[in-house]
Amino acid sequence: MEWFTSSDYWLSRLVFQRGLAALYVVAFLAAALQFRALIGERGMLPVPRFTARVPFRRAPSLFHWRYSDRLFAGCAWLGAALAAAVAAGAADAVPLPAAMGMWLVLWLLYLSIVNVGQLWYGFGWESLLLETGFLAVFLGNDEVGPPVLVLWLLRWLLFRLEFGAGLIKMRGDRCWRDLTCLYYHHETQPMPGPLSWFFHRMPRPLHRVEAAASHVTQLVVPFLLFTPQPVASVAAGVIVVTQLWLVASGNFSWLNWLTVLLALSAVDGRRAARVLGLPGPRDLAGPPVWYQVLVWALLALVAVLSYLPVRNLLSGGQLMNYSFTSLHLVNTYGAFGSVTRSRQEIVIEGTTDPVVTPATVWREYEFKGKPGDVRRRPRQYAPYHLRLDWLMWFAALSPGYARPWFEPLVARLLVNDRDTLRLLRTNPFPDAPPARVRARLHLYRFTTRQERRATGAWWHRTPVGELLPPVGPEQVRR
Repeated sequence: MEWFTSSDYWLSRLVFQRGLAALYVVAFLAAALQFRALIGERGMLPVPRFTARVPFRRAPSLFHWRYSDRLFAGCAWLGAALAAAVAAGAADAVPLPAAMGMWLVLWLLYLSIVNVGQLWYGFGWESLLLETGFLAVFLGNDEVGPPVLVLWLLRWLLFRLEFGAGLIKMRGDRCWRDLTCLYYHHETQPMPGPLSWFFHRMPRPLHRVEAAASHVTQLVVPFLLFTPQPVASVAAGVIVVTQLWLVASGNFSWLNWLTVLLALSAVDGRRAARVLGLPGPRDLAGPPVWYQVLVWALLALVAVLSYLPVRNLLSGGQLMNYSFTSLHLVNTYGAFGSVTRSRQEIVIEGTTDPVVTPATVWREYEFKGKPGDVRRRPRQYAPYHLRLDWLMWFAALSPGYARPWFEPLVARLLVNDRDTLRLLRTNPFPDAPPARVRARLHLYRFTTRQERRATGAWWHRTPVGELLPPVGPEQVRR
């Protein structure tokens, strides 16, 4: 069945699979290095407490049968090691069933983590990685040519990702329609990067061009993915350039990089190989019947599960970043339907004074990624994801959102919990825990060019008020 596979996409599949495996490595490493303080047995939102109240059918995970920190760490490190092997080419060095099994194990392991991750894993890129990873199971290896049906399903996923993001903007904040959202976004986004100050300080007409280009890329270009080559490749290239712009302007975990990989899967690999001076694909045997049956079954499954996401796209009450199944197979996506005009940050401070007086000296905890010290330039962390830093941004917007985990965070700071302190950049109390901890809100804005030259600071901050009054260990719940 020559039409079932297409050697034109051999290079596209190679780049896509190796890149996806590399992002799996990042995702599993982030899980392994951060889980103990977040969802571990003594974490802020412990997995055993979650699995006790949420049934398996609502959140399928191997941790429903048994949980321990050692088991979770083993799964995360196993996933990272297997993903690294696949990124190095292991799936192309084994028979097709074994290669599919490798991709399936990666998907099952990460599904088990996401489904018990609770608020810490409630981001669209988690579902995007799972949906993409499930499709990758059926993409084959060097034994067969890239299956055309799966390549089209990857384009369908990319279309929903981009078009959904475009629609949520047009239906959401008015500033997207009048092209002014980027007057604010680079400054108020969850975690600015090292170039965000410069993006924010671009002339306002360029911000309007940015917003207009975003609308074209997300609302028009995705339709061109379904046109013949080379138009589809050009459309994919436009999406890649747009995503790299976003990579440069902020930290959005692996969202942008995964979108780049999806776009590259739509590029005509044969033409790209000629341009790059690479050899063409070797002759491959026809796909086995059992493999063809599985791919057709996948197509039928995605077609059925696409009903609700499509209805959501057409709905005036469009949901953003929502999974309609607990397996995260065919999801709806979107981001920044509304843009905040000002930035508030939570600053957590501690003191060794058991009794707080006007003379009390407070020392500040510094986070790795979120703004704190005004003289510290924002760092680049993406595609790695700092989960606590991201949720601190949401906590500043809506303290009620953080109620389940913020007090437990403070409680752990009051005892110098080692796992929690590993999530932070600095611990101002290395010798003994603080006697009291408080949290205050500050208004942050990027400095002007003149302020930057005069002070060397990237941020200017102004106290707004108190979020949490000074508390001791006996006053907060763990």
